[in-house]
Amino acid sequence: MPLDITFTLSDQDLGHFQAIVDKAKSAMEKEHDAEAIEAAAKQLIADAKQGELPDFIGDRLSKLEVIINMISDSEWQLSDKDRSRVLNALVYFCDPEDLIPDHIPGLGFLDDAIYVELVIRELKAEIESYEEFCSFRTAEEERRKAKGEDPHVEREQWLADKRATLHAKMRKRRSGRSSGGGWRLHW
Repeated sequence: MPLDITFTLSDQDLGHFQAIVDKAKSAMEKEHDAEAIEAAAKQLIADAKQGELPDFIGDRLSKLEVIINMISDSEWQLSDKDRSRVLNALVYFCDPEDLIPDHIPGLGFLDDAIYVELVIRELKAEIESYEEFCSFRTAEEERRKAKGEDPHVEREQWLADKRATLHAKMRKRRSGRSSGGGWRLHW
């Protein structure tokens, strides 16, 4: 029988996550580049899949894959500023000795799962726009194939219009959220 458990992170709890993010970001700026951040997030997912995780942790870590796909998808073409924002969100996952060390069986990825929830909240506009782009891309490819057309002909043209619309929508959503107050990660 499933059980729902809800807990509230206090301002102090959130501040603790922010301090870890700030520390990791500072270390990454000195030692690593974007590819290393992306690789570390991918490695976290791979490591997590190797162990026996509670479903609630595994489900949250799998959401991280969408964010990684967003920055590595050459057709999505995030601006440098937007890409930096996403990479800064991922930097927390570069340190296996974070709040709860990842090697602790069953619980080592709990803090990562909590942080994924924070990242999803912070990157909601980016994630929604990217998922809409992926859905459009797949549907348009299928539509063109069904009509006997090659989906690669003029691909960049039909993707560019949708991408531009969604990037603008993403920034508008994000700016609407940033004026709403409340706690936000500082990237």
